[in-house]
Amino acid sequence: MKEKLVLIGNGMAGVRTIEEILERDPDRYEITIFGEEKYPNYNRIMLSNVLQKKMEVAEIITNPLTWYEENNIRLVNHDPAIKIDKENKLVHSASGQEIAYDKCIIATGSRAFILPVEGSKLPGVVGFRTIDDTEAMLEAAKSYKKAVVIGGGLLGLEAAKGLVDQGMEVTVIHLEKWLMETQLDAKAGEMLKADLEKQGLKFLMEKRTEKILGTDHVTGITFSDGSSIETDLVVMSVGIRPEATLAREAGLDVNRGILVNDFMHTSNEHIYAVGECVEHNGQVYGLVAPLFEQGKVLADILTDKETAPYQGSTTFTSLKVSGCDLYSAGEIKECEGVNSIEAFDGLNFTYKKVFVRENKIVGVVLYGDTSEGNRYYNILKKNEEIDGYTPVSLLHMAGEETSTDVGEWPDDEMICGCNGVTKGTIVSAIKEKELTSIAEVTKYTKAGGSCGKCKPLIGDILAYTLGGAVASGPTGICGCTSLTRDQIVTQIHAKHLTSSEEVYKELAFQNPEGCPKCRPAVNFYLNVAWPKEHADERESRYVNERMYGNIQNDGTYSVIPRMRGGKTDPQQLMLIAKVAEKYDVPMVKITGSQRIGLFGVKKEDMPKIWEELDMTAAAAYAKAVRSVKTCVGANFCRFGTQDSLGLGIKLEQRFEFIDTPHKFKMGVSACPRSCVESGVKDFGIIGVENGFQIYIGGNGGTEVKEAQLLTTVATEEEVIELCGAMLQFYRETGVYAERTAPWMDRLGFDKVKEVLLDSDHRKELIVRLDEAVEGRRGNPWEEVIKDEALRKDLYTVGRV
Repeated sequence: MKEKLVLIGNGMAGVRTIEEILERDPDRYEITIFGEEKYPNYNRIMLSNVLQKKMEVAEIITNPLTWYEENNIRLVNHDPAIKIDKENKLVHSASGQEIAYDKCIIATGSRAFILPVEGSKLPGVVGFRTIDDTEAMLEAAKSYKKAVVIGGGLLGLEAAKGLVDQGMEVTVIHLEKWLMETQLDAKAGEMLKADLEKQGLKFLMEKRTEKILGTDHVTGITFSDGSSIETDLVVMSVGIRPEATLAREAGLDVNRGILVNDFMHTSNEHIYAVGECVEHNGQVYGLVAPLFEQGKVLADILTDKETAPYQGSTTFTSLKVSGCDLYSAGEIKECEGVNSIEAFDGLNFTYKKVFVRENKIVGVVLYGDTSEGNRYYNILKKNEEIDGYTPVSLLHMAGEETSTDVGEWPDDEMICGCNGVTKGTIVSAIKEKELTSIAEVTKYTKAGGSCGKCKPLIGDILAYTLGGAVASGPTGICGCTSLTRDQIVTQIHAKHLTSSEEVYKELAFQNPEGCPKCRPAVNFYLNVAWPKEHADERESRYVNERMYGNIQNDGTYSVIPRMRGGKTDPQQLMLIAKVAEKYDVPMVKITGSQRIGLFGVKKEDMPKIWEELDMTAAAAYAKAVRSVKTCVGANFCRFGTQDSLGLGIKLEQRFEFIDTPHKFKMGVSACPRSCVESGVKDFGIIGVENGFQIYIGGNGGTEVKEAQLLTTVATEEEVIELCGAMLQFYRETGVYAERTAPWMDRLGFDKVKEVLLDSDHRKELIVRLDEAVEGRRGNPWEEVIKDEALRKDLYTVGRV
């Protein structure tokens, strides 16, 4: 006969525990679940998406009613448990039902804390904790114009953003000096406030609510300093409180939460507890990752599996508040024994701070760029010593462009922090169960099933494990979508999508903010599709493009001024030498593209160096027209047949700063000896007696591809026209990050040749190219150079 197991609470922690039990021993228990709300189990993390109308309620249901039926679970829904009779082992519901148990789990979660001030029970005062709360706020937004959110934590800011999106005028009231003070330090909190103010939110900081005004409905709020504000809606978001009333009334040991031991036992041998209602070793948790860790331990205990005791959790927060990327983990306060390293980038408005105790990372705060959150979390989680790191290497991971190469990561690298799923677990599941989609990986491993931030990484692991041959339909451009490049571009034109946000929403990307793989690609496709309507999204570009220089392996940068065709003069050389000496540049080198590069430049010195050089930046860092390599040509060389240097300079002047799917290199040789290797360039030119031979689709690199002869033309003007037509055709049909050689293989050389040699096609392509590049030439550092605040605050480093 099966044992009777009763779960009180139909939320995320309790139901996850039941799922874990079913995985271990599906026939062990006769299960009953009491739920207070009328809905089946849902993902509370996604309520902000419902409020912002990015998702419907149906989309956040984690376990529909059919799941309970399929697993023979009795769901007592919309009928909360009101009493636990320990002596008779019975649970009583509000409707009078009595359910017997052999073992009972309390997972009553927490409740939104409502300030005990006068007027707090007026109509128009709501919390933000449930689907019903969310729908009440959406309904209020239809009738009222002014809202106040009390509390500048995560939920409060999400509520505020959602109400702004519904057209309300929103003011956030916060008691502390900065926002999200439990997850962010003062600097990051100030940056968040500045970003949110730009989005229309208003703030009153260090304000204590004294009274909520109104008779039949909210009309305003007064504060302890005597000031007041008018409002039609008050959203309370001043924190949550463990819901331990039932346990306390049953005589269980309760402090802030229900007291449990390392195996989730309460003070009664037949009753256990998990989730936000629990207090373990003096700690109460409000994030999903610890709750799920507790659930796994309890599932082991209830199925007689050997398990390690629960020892508490290292918490982290990876989130996006109103378009602002944040990451926080561990201890984030400096105190005796805890010091920090920090970096602030005023140019890109990003901030990093790493907290260190006894040579180990104990906490981290990231703002603006959270791409390294996974790296920091794994260092922290593994309790690694940081002897091998310098302060710079600890703060910066060289080669951000390839930082998502999951194939190089160890198996114990944490991928889904919410559910505690490692890369090795995901790889094993893909192989053993022959999984071919992110949804299948989530189903079998739980990875990606909570906040969803890790889904792009899961997609990368899936593609890596299957060798790129992901089954079931076309492979998407990343793990966020199954759509191909062509499908995305078609929809951008068909639906007239002019921003990345619209693309992610309208094309149903699984990650509503995109990922490091698709953000640069979508930004590029939009630039090509709508050159006059789409504002280039600089935050979507790789770090090298944002900084106008390649990041080096020690976190420094390269500064490479443009020298068209490799030509320079004594004044320019002396200026470069003077700057290199003044800023103690470690290495000055002639590059492979016939320029002089300064290597090892400190980030904070870059604006000053560019200002003093007074030269435009070469695009050595970009997916763009990079360089035109030339020989000295007929003016000096006795073998030269054409002015290769002059033509190279004209080409560079005409096409510099044009974005392309990948780097685009040109070479102009004055004779068939081809001293500049024109035969392995994307667009290669070789001077002959009767004009110029044009070669296209050549690539150097790990797999050398020889260029193919396109045609021979008589004049420089024809060369320049053909080059422009090829650039635009490549831009319009290329897959982002695809070099010209594979692009030509995919389209077919004959197709490319047909388009480029058709005069009408060429003219149309040139017209569109000119529209795309209008106004985009100049010194990329110009705004930085003119803005003293940006120069001053670009980069600051703390101490260990």
